[in-house]
Amino acid sequence: MTSLLAQEIRLSKRHEEIVSQRLMLLQQMENKFLDENKEKASQIQAAQTALKRNLSLLKDIEAAEKSLQTRSHPIPSPEVVSLETLYWASVEEYIPKWEQFLLGRAPYPIGVENENEAENTTQNEAQ
Repeated sequence: MTSLLAQEIRLSKRHEEIVSQRLMLLQQMENKFLDENKEKASQIQAAQTALKRNLSLLKDIEAAEKSLQTRSHPIPSPEVVSLETLYWASVEEYIPKWEQFLLGRAPYPIGVENENEAENTTQNEAQ
């Protein structure tokens, strides 16, 4: 009987050790979980702050870019606009003549140079 009583006491102490160790591990897990949640909240806060900062910087950059564009590209004079319009009209006129050549489907459009020279000669004579 004493041996059973001694065994019961030993098992009871071991049970208390296990329960104590379990409580300690549960407390450590809870602390770790709380620390991780704090870290996540901190990271989320930092990300939100960085996002606000980045959006602000982006707005500043866009404003600076717009300011530089207006300074570096002033409105062209009417003469320049007229010349530009004439240039693009000329390009559109000659595109069909050059398109097949540029695609490699036709020979060099020799008549284009002759027409251009003839137009210049006619214009010079008219003046």
